[in-house]
Amino acid sequence: QLQLAESGGGWVQPGGSLRLSCAVSGETRAIGWFRQAPGKEREPLACISSNTHQANYDNLVKGRFTISRDNAQSTVYLQMNGLGPRDTAIYYCAADGPGSGSPHQLFGPGYGCYTPAYDYWGQGTQVTVSS
Repeated sequence: QLQLAESGGGWVQPGGSLRLSCAVSGETRAIGWFRQAPGKEREPLACISSNTHQANYDNLVKGRFTISRDNAQSTVYLQMNGLGPRDTAIYYCAADGPGSGSPHQLFGPGYGCYTPAYDYWGQGTQVTVSS
């Protein structure tokens, strides 16, 4: 059973940084980071291939957030810099699993993170940015 667990959330002042971790157990095609603020829809942020380490970023976070993975630790990270109050949300990691019956994440120029491809989700970690 594929499982994911986020950690690293918390409170940070505007302009600060946080690094989120996603511990992954099981085979995946890709891992993505998403967030959901109160009263808003869940939005994709960044995703990374499990095989090639290619990454896609949403324009909202390009240049501020960096996704990376440590295969030896089975962990995917989201380094977040220049945080502001609009980044306050619950942050989730999710996996594009190995099954063949659903759409899958593609990587390359012009591709974003395709939410329907992600069929396994963690419980989320709260990030609060305020002074």
